This record gives sequence, structure tokens and C-alpha cells, in this order.
Amino acid sequence: MMVGKIQGVSLGPGDPDLITLKGLKALQQADKIYYPGSLFKGGRKASYSLSILDHYKLDSEKLVGFYLKMDLGRNHVNETYETAFQQILADYNKGLSVVIVSEGDLSTFSSFSYLLEKINTHELTIDLIPGITSYLHLASESKTPLCLQNEKVTIIPRIQTKEELQEAIANFDTVVLMKIISVIDIISAVIDQKKHSITYAERLGTDQQFITNSWQTANQRETPYFSLMIIKKIKK
Repeated sequence: MMVGKIQGVSLGPGDPDLITLKGLKALQQADKIYYPGSLFKGGRKASYSLSILDHYKLDSEKLVGFYLKMDLGRNHVNETYETAFQQILADYNKGLSVVIVSEGDLSTFSSFSYLLEKINTHELTIDLIPGITSYLHLASESKTPLCLQNEKVTIIPRIQTKEELQEAIANFDTVVLMKIISVIDIISAVIDQKKHSITYAERLGTDQQFITNSWQTANQRETPYFSLMIIKKIKK
């Protein structure tokens, strides 16, 4: 039986120019491109991945979205991924070249992993193309090394407690905080800009990009979902 080809392509943090050449070639050569999105109350849909894909002048008939409902229950998630996987499997069995995309890097806090698990369970052949993460992009934009020599780095999504953050800062030279939209109060209770240097960013790689080294400034803003920060201890 003729089978197709599946590739996972990382789109990078938002700037369409930050995709790899290999990733862009995979998109241009694909028969089908699957991208994730969000489904809100009232039926409104949004996809950060699609907003990046739109820059590459791809055939719109190639593009297939799978949208996850944004609610607290998240009971529908497995069903959505299973439906998307069955479509991918059907395309694969037709001999098509299939690409699944994710913003950032496929292997770093990516919902792509749910589809990858199903692909591996069915023993389908897949190649992954890595990408630039948002915190690597932020390090470049801030012109500050993320780490040097023997320095230690930790990456924490949605920090849970003040004590957890204090411990991370005490034990690591650099702390990267992801998914901070719901934990601003915890960060504010710990950050001391006499002891810590911070770089806060929103919507990297877009025309709404915002970066500041002032926590006071960052704390006065309405924090969006696509926000993160890097904390470093000030060396005496």
C-alpha cells in the first residue's frame, strides 16, 4: 500500500522570517498543512499559527485547522485531537505529504505532542523540524546572553507559588517564566529590581511586540496570553 509522508514543522515565535529554510520548504511542498487554533464562545475562531502561515503565500486549499474550545473543562480536547489525527491518517494512507505545524518549537510546551503520541502509537513515519522558541527570541531581542559557561537555566510554565519562584531564583542563574498571564501577583511578590534584572515581553515577532526591563512598567499592563519574562540575579 502506498503511504505518504508526515512532517512536524516549527513556525518559530511569531516573526514569519524566523522559520527555518527546511521548515519553509516542507510547507511549500506539502499537500496538506494542519494547524492548531482556538474556538471561543459564540463560535469565534483564532489561530496564531495561521497568522504566521498567511505570510508564506501558500495555497489556502492545503490548509486544515483543528480548533480547541477555550473553556476550563477541556473535556473535548482528546476528541478534537483524535478527529484531526484520523484526517491526517487518511491523508497519509492516500500517499499525501502532510505537515503539522506549531508556533515556537514542536518539542517545547507544544500541543503538537498530543498528535505525535498518536502518530507514534500507530507507528507512522514522521520527521520533526525544530524551531526558535519565544525565550530564545527574547534573549536575542534583549541582547543579553541567556547563559554563559557553567551558569544554570530553568524554564517554568505558570509558576505555582511564591516559594517556588524564590527557590528557582536562588538555585539558578537564569529563570525563564512562561504562561505568566495568571501569575502576575506571584511574580510581583518576589521580584526585587535591586536584586534581579528582568526582561518582560509580549507578542514577540509581531507588530504588537513590547519589551521592557522595568517590572513596574510590565505590571501596569494588561498581560496577554503570549507573554513571558527572563529573570537574572544581579551580580555584585
